[in-house]
Amino acid sequence: MVKVEVKNLYKIYGSHPKKNLSHVKNGMSKEELLKKTGHGIGINNSSFIVEQGETFVVMGLSGSGKSTLIRCLNRLIEPTDGEVIIDGQNIVGCSKETLLEIRRKKVAMVFQHFALFPHRTVWDNVAYGLEVQDVGLEERKKKSYNALEAVGLKGYEESMPSELSGGMQQRVGLARALATEADILLMDEAFSALDPLIRKEMQDELLDLQARMKKTIVFITHDLDEALKIGDRIAIMKDGVIVQIGTPEEILNNPADDYVREFLQDVNRVKVVTAAAIMKKPDAIVSSKDGVRVAVRKMKESAISSIFVVNKERHIQGIITIDDALNLLKEGGNSIDSIINKDIHKTSPDTPIIDLLPIAVNTKYPIVVTDEENKMVGIIVRVSVLTGIMGEENSDV
Repeated sequence: MVKVEVKNLYKIYGSHPKKNLSHVKNGMSKEELLKKTGHGIGINNSSFIVEQGETFVVMGLSGSGKSTLIRCLNRLIEPTDGEVIIDGQNIVGCSKETLLEIRRKKVAMVFQHFALFPHRTVWDNVAYGLEVQDVGLEERKKKSYNALEAVGLKGYEESMPSELSGGMQQRVGLARALATEADILLMDEAFSALDPLIRKEMQDELLDLQARMKKTIVFITHDLDEALKIGDRIAIMKDGVIVQIGTPEEILNNPADDYVREFLQDVNRVKVVTAAAIMKKPDAIVSSKDGVRVAVRKMKESAISSIFVVNKERHIQGIITIDDALNLLKEGGNSIDSIINKDIHKTSPDTPIIDLLPIAVNTKYPIVVTDEENKMVGIIVRVSVLTGIMGEENSDV
């Protein structure tokens, strides 16, 4: 389901933006337009969609147009031309009343600078958006407390902003956006003002929140590592133009041009390439209801010395080895339940390769890749992780 759709969006700065729109549509560059007309290009024919529950990251250097773009999504900046469609409704040209309703209930924004009221308590800062909506005091307080607990600030509700660290103040800003229960979060360089360690903590916090709440997020950053870490998809901007949109792996593997390639030159790929990229289907699996003879036959046919066991729903149960299976046969046993080794390592498809290295070094068996329901979707053999790491290290030599 599409939550946000941007169609052929333009923003031209200057005294006569509409008059100069045709120049831009006819291909005049940012430099040419500024030189000939004194007008600047903020956004140049940008189009994209953001699916429900997606974290869509827009990144670029200073002046690329990314902050202009996000402010057009709630019309804090008025687009010159094009459409911004929120839940199927074009907000460009809509009435002030309609726009206000969308800002109050559908879209919330988190800024780089915390913009907290110094004279209000923490919970009262969080409640501001609800107050604007004329929500009653008791409900405002309840929702504010819940939002603060969600961002890890339980116990600080009655504190003043000046009593909090920078990272904690940014959590208050995030809680304020969550308290309105808006489906769409616009985050403009939300973590850029934080120290590196606190910034990493906030990135992790956002990933955790997103896993639980599944908001639709448009996140602006100039930091490629941040974009690769939190983005489901990334749009890279230059001079107001979106030059490439894709998943982190798509952009890493197929940069659109030299500009994108330069962005990526210092990226450690093993921090981005995920388990899904290197996993494979297991050579064979056995059902927990199968007997030991079936397990032995499958291992011999596939020339493997161990085999994973799943139940009828394909939930992973463990692994059995050929030695244990043959011993069971000698003893006259049949059920494999007694020889299933449950000491196996599991991971999700989106785990970066770098995080699998400690497991690959110490485990005797392949790593099992499972989905959210613990269903087996693939395996990763140790050599795939180790060669992936070595290949990245050698590429830097």
